[in-house]
Amino acid sequence: MTDDEVDALKQRSEHSSENSSNQPGYGQQLTHQRPWTTRFVDSFKRDPNAHATPKGVVGADGRVFDVEGAAAATADTGLNRRLKGRHLQMIAIGGSIGTGLFVGSGSALAHGGPASLIIAFGLIGCMLYCTVHALGEMAVLFPVAGSFSAYSTRFLDPAWGFAMGWNYAMQWLIVLPLEITAATLTVQYWDAERTINPDAWVAIFLFLIISINMFGVKGYGEAEFVFSIIKIVAVIGFIILGIILNCGGGPNRHYVGGALWKNPGAFNNGFKGLCSVFVTAAFAFAGTELVGLAAAETANPRKSLPTAVKQVFWRILLFYIISLTLVGLLVPYSNKQLLNCSSSADATASPFVIAITNAGISGLPSVMNVVIMIAVLSVGNSSIYGSSRTIAALAEQNQAPKILAYIDRKGRPIVSIALASALGLLAFLAGSSRQTDAFNWMLALSGLSSIFTWGSICLAHIRFRKGWRVQGHTLDELAFRSQPGVIGSWIGFGFNVLVLVAQFWTGFAPIGYGNKSSGKLVVNFFEAYLAAPVVVLFYVIYKVWYRTSFVRSHNMDLHTGIRELNLAELIAEERAEQAVWPKWKKVYKWFC
Repeated sequence: MTDDEVDALKQRSEHSSENSSNQPGYGQQLTHQRPWTTRFVDSFKRDPNAHATPKGVVGADGRVFDVEGAAAATADTGLNRRLKGRHLQMIAIGGSIGTGLFVGSGSALAHGGPASLIIAFGLIGCMLYCTVHALGEMAVLFPVAGSFSAYSTRFLDPAWGFAMGWNYAMQWLIVLPLEITAATLTVQYWDAERTINPDAWVAIFLFLIISINMFGVKGYGEAEFVFSIIKIVAVIGFIILGIILNCGGGPNRHYVGGALWKNPGAFNNGFKGLCSVFVTAAFAFAGTELVGLAAAETANPRKSLPTAVKQVFWRILLFYIISLTLVGLLVPYSNKQLLNCSSSADATASPFVIAITNAGISGLPSVMNVVIMIAVLSVGNSSIYGSSRTIAALAEQNQAPKILAYIDRKGRPIVSIALASALGLLAFLAGSSRQTDAFNWMLALSGLSSIFTWGSICLAHIRFRKGWRVQGHTLDELAFRSQPGVIGSWIGFGFNVLVLVAQFWTGFAPIGYGNKSSGKLVVNFFEAYLAAPVVVLFYVIYKVWYRTSFVRSHNMDLHTGIRELNLAELIAEERAEQAVWPKWKKVYKWFC
């Protein structure tokens, strides 16, 4: 063999050894980085294994389908579980702080007076505390998508689950264009001459909200985390400022104390004024239940959800009761600006802004208007999230067109997101002369949505506890127990019924009804109560068409959807760990 042939053999052997070193070993894979454009396009392709609700849940015809999936009880929702504990806590603490508190409380103060404001918000807060704990107990055990309609379907009646699902979806679908329009009105606080076309702001805000939701649940969670921090800081700042102003520490050095409770007084318009504030208070708390909807996309709902649920109490006490007490001490209900509200986001009608302005402080009203705009965008962000997840869950249970259950490879219900985003285009009606009428009737469709949702949660929890007992389970098997228990759910359900009655009364015979024509009274009633007959219509049609039956306690599906298969062992292990905690930690964890 010549020297040239030997060199050639060496080169070939070296080349083959290099190739062999680059080859994967047994059980290994070579990583191949695809172009970002390919990855972006592929992310929208359907994930064939993804479902908005776990297989085996009660379907549209009232029967359990896919029994093997029900026995496995893996509850793979297909949605991306990327929400962390901090996201859930911020959604629970600051998620529903919005225009209902910052602006809507102004008209409530004018109609009922400061005492009615505190009584109504306090009682509705107690009702919501019971409701969220009931929701938390079920959501920790069954963290499924579209939880409100899913629980009604599973524990009450599939027809009622259908009605509740579409009731809740319609609420958020309609809220999106309303909130985007409201956001454009907040900008007019600085642009009173309308030098910029409002539709330009509609396009900017709509693009921003849709972009956030295109990042999936992580984008929603991070955005709400930031929005909630800003709102919380603003409310805490107002509480500190309000105490200083009330004690005479403002620029005018005027001590206020409780003078406004004597003149003009603590109550206005008597009992009817109090009832009208009940309705406003209920709307101000709307969105609190989103913490339960987010459970299906939380990494570990069994650990993070109970903490978030317990913190609702502190939010109600600190951000609503204390701040509104200070508002009632600083702003008289006779202030005409409270009723000069041109929209739900009109900062000039906000009692928070009025209190700061009356104290002679300049600059801060503009800061408060920024906070109101952020609150409006936060609600718009939640509207796409809430509606898309609920619609996808309905579609998965054959209660909506199947295409709406499409979940892509990033865990996004992309078709439902597209539907919600498309309805956001209605915000361009802001430039129309008929926009006020159009939005009032859209709002009427969803006006009572939260009341029906909360009442259904309480009733579903009552029925769930009955089924849990009848089927031989004990409360020790629950990963999280509602602190007020079944009694709390009965209280919550009763309060929701009372709010419906109060809304009927104030809608049928509003304050000052003697000065209104019969035509205006009819319009006023349907704007206040249109949602009720729509929900009943959805229920009756579905009930008659599918002939669904009420779910009996011994027939309830109490297995499908439980995420951990060894739940009993996990609970026992956690309780053994909690038993050695010091007393201060036990007290802290009970409250937080």
